[in-house]
Amino acid sequence: MSAAQRLLLEGLSDAAGFVVGALAGYGAGLLLGLDIFHEGYGMASIAGIALVGLGGGLGLHAARRWRASRAVKE
Repeated sequence: MSAAQRLLLEGLSDAAGFVVGALAGYGAGLLLGLDIFHEGYGMASIAGIALVGLGGGLGLHAARRWRASRAVKE
């Protein structure tokens, strides 16, 4: 795999992991009644935003672990 392909795979997998994780955090927030788009910045809105950030970070971490496990196999 060339360096350009490796960098493309890294960027796409990071982006996909972050977006999927953020959407999962958003969905978990909605299930808990934490709407990030509610008017104003109440505690429920802030907790929902925190869940989206946490989900995005976990998704990014999962994507990087996936890439590392793939590199060990090669």
